[in-house]
Amino acid sequence: METNEKTNLYLVGYMGTGKTTVGKLLAKKMHRSFIDMDEFIESRYRKTIAAIFEEKGEIDFREIEHRSLQEVSAFEKVVVSTGGGLPCFFDNMDLLNRTGITIYLRASANELVDRLTVDMQKRPLVKGKNTEELRDFVETSLKKRELFYNQAQLIFDVCHCSSKKKMEQWIDELFIHIKNKIVTNEN
Repeated sequence: METNEKTNLYLVGYMGTGKTTVGKLLAKKMHRSFIDMDEFIESRYRKTIAAIFEEKGEIDFREIEHRSLQEVSAFEKVVVSTGGGLPCFFDNMDLLNRTGITIYLRASANELVDRLTVDMQKRPLVKGKNTEELRDFVETSLKKRELFYNQAQLIFDVCHCSSKKKMEQWIDELFIHIKNKIVTNEN
């Protein structure tokens, strides 16, 4: 695949859509480095995202996240999994679109509730919520965040893959869309 070597790929979408999983698979397929923004921040601050949220609050966390994105956006030829809220603050979505190809991994509120129920305790914004509170939170916040997510250059519905083979096929399909977008951007 011939691509612009400087083209970054940014995966955006709600928590639980599989941005990290998909990002790792795409990076491997495209022979690129992978960066998970949450892990990048955790390594810089030597604290978990949950600890940063608890210590500093969401507003300060979003500033940390923005500064980290500015740093990462200067990299070349990387696949980046963003935090679910990252595109919704400051000029982050504009920055993502200027410095790479953005891909919104879209899922319905019902699908997200099912996915998030499994590991709610690891996610600061939904930790401690019961199923009904989680559903209300996801529906309300997804509606607000989609204003930003829908600014992505590619929108791709998340895979309901039950096997490794189906996941690989889904990644292949996504890869073709990315390749076409890169070619279009170069012309």
